[in-house]
Amino acid sequence: MRKYVLRRLLIATSSLFLASLGVFSLPRLIPGDVVQLMLEERAYGKDLEDLRAKLGLNRPIYIQYFEWAGRVVQGELGESLWTKRPVLEELGRRLPVSLKLGLLALLFSVSIALPIGILAAIRQDSLADYVSRSLAIVGLSVPGFWIATMVILLPSLWWNWSPPIQFTEFSVDPWAHVSQFIIPAFILGIASSAAIMRLTRAQLLEVLRQDYVRTAWAKGVRESAVVLRHSLKNSLIPVITVLGIQIAQILGGTVIFETIFGLPGMGRFLFDAINQRDYPVIQGVNLVIVSVVVLMNLAVDACYAYLDPRIRY
Repeated sequence: MRKYVLRRLLIATSSLFLASLGVFSLPRLIPGDVVQLMLEERAYGKDLEDLRAKLGLNRPIYIQYFEWAGRVVQGELGESLWTKRPVLEELGRRLPVSLKLGLLALLFSVSIALPIGILAAIRQDSLADYVSRSLAIVGLSVPGFWIATMVILLPSLWWNWSPPIQFTEFSVDPWAHVSQFIIPAFILGIASSAAIMRLTRAQLLEVLRQDYVRTAWAKGVRESAVVLRHSLKNSLIPVITVLGIQIAQILGGTVIFETIFGLPGMGRFLFDAINQRDYPVIQGVNLVIVSVVVLMNLAVDACYAYLDPRIRY
């Protein structure tokens, strides 16, 4: 088990290195020049080249990368080009908001997908199966941002009510702080739960047809024991794979949902930084997101080894 984890850790390290290259270089491909934007805002002097040199953007890109990577290794993500505040400090304030939204969305996703997927498998071709599959198709087809927009727009038109879109700190009102995450997290988890539910149903149906499961049925083992103890564990490996991918999608979805619902998290921070071409902020936020995705994939690989010891070899 230890050798397996070490091998996966080496792969994760190389993945982070390759991802850092993309994180650093891709923001430079965004149309527009941060220096010209600053001059238009009259935030600095009139000399474009002097400002570019002051920001360190006149050097070759590979030198800028190695300097940035050296600071990252030391635990620094640089400073915002606009506010001159440390990116790490800003992320420290905004990361808890994104984590709350993402974890709550993941909780909704798993809580909805697994029970419905299990029910659809053990009641194949029943009314519950048809309804759950139809809802899953709807969840996969309808964009989450459209649902979020309708949730804000339609109640305000019909009942003069809308979900809270002004952020409330926990210290000010604990219930209002928690409740403002429920609606965006639920919507964000719908598409993820649809994919997990369909895969849970398909994998569980395949396992339920295995000979050892038929033997358990023939011995008179209770249905709950056959499904939960003998079948579910062996059908979870593909589900965990998709779950790791869905976590990455949930993190990406926070950019849209934090903007729609006014949550001051990393997604909103990234959205504003892209509009301002604030390269250090874009690099810092993307690096944190990539690191979380890589760590989650590492955790998924560890779950593989736990669920099926053959994978360790």
